[in-house]
Amino acid sequence: MIRERVEVTGRPYDIVIGPDVLARTGAFLQELGVKTSSKHLVITDENVASKPHLEKVTASLAGLGYEFDVYVIPPGEGSKSLERASEAYEVAYRAGLDRRSVILALGGGVVGDFAGFIAATYLRGIDFVQLPTTLLAHDSAVGGKVAVNLAHAKNMIGAFHQPLAVLYDTEALKTLPLRELRSGLAEAIKHGLIRDEELFTWILEHVEAILRVEDAVMAELLARSCRVKSSVVAEDERENGVRAILNFGHTIGHAVEGLMEYEFTHGECVALGMVAAAELSVELGLCTPLVAEDVEDAVEKAGLPTRIPAELPADALIASMRQDKKATGGTLTFILLKEKGSVVIDKNVPEVAVRAVLERRRG
Repeated sequence: MIRERVEVTGRPYDIVIGPDVLARTGAFLQELGVKTSSKHLVITDENVASKPHLEKVTASLAGLGYEFDVYVIPPGEGSKSLERASEAYEVAYRAGLDRRSVILALGGGVVGDFAGFIAATYLRGIDFVQLPTTLLAHDSAVGGKVAVNLAHAKNMIGAFHQPLAVLYDTEALKTLPLRELRSGLAEAIKHGLIRDEELFTWILEHVEAILRVEDAVMAELLARSCRVKSSVVAEDERENGVRAILNFGHTIGHAVEGLMEYEFTHGECVALGMVAAAELSVELGLCTPLVAEDVEDAVEKAGLPTRIPAELPADALIASMRQDKKATGGTLTFILLKEKGSVVIDKNVPEVAVRAVLERRRG
């Protein structure tokens, strides 16, 4: 079992990585000082509820005397809505949650974002624990950003609310379809590109083993990738500066994701967004064409898309990017590559340069 520490101000917490972690959820709650005298709430989705993951968690909780309810939401980004949040508040109220209650987020990034948002806002904030079951969630489960969506804009209503802990069961990843594994790998590639070139190179050397979910390789991937994320979060918990680098690939990625109405996975959109951002970095003279080629080669090797869908016009993409939560005053804000392992934040990228890259990358 591996433990990585997230050193945020006020209340640091652990990321616990290893096999059969879900079956020990109750013991970890005891370690965290969570009381059995309060009622707790497990939030998951229909996909996870149909797998052994939920039963492992509930058996572990019940075995140590914890009382809890389970709230199951439909899978997918559509569940990250204010309407669904309103329903969850009613569930929490009827369950009798109090200020010592804990919400357990069992699932992928959608469940983590949604359950964390409920925890951040119910009773002005109660504790929650992340129990990620997807590879993609190794990014979203760490750092305390929780949110729901507007109809055409992702994560626009949210908060910063750090979890008590992140409990990452590597066995759960063995139940994922290949597309979901590839999607999650995009965020790990991103972590290497923004701050750890050695991680980027290591991923390329181990892509096949990662996609086979080999235990030792997967544990190392999660530990190294989470280490990058936690180091950035520790420097800038509230995203006032350097934390924005974690959005590499997301400016175009989020635009594509929203305009395609979530037909593409988040990781797929981040992947094609990273390729486009690398090419934009070349366009602006920040990095060499060879660096951009290495990014595209890595994305291709992971089996992820590199092209923006041809049916998305540049005007629509740019309009969406101007609404991105990183933007101020309608500017185009991008995280751009200088070299592998090093990026810069540019809050006013010329539209003409963005448009040129979009036209080349579409199709």
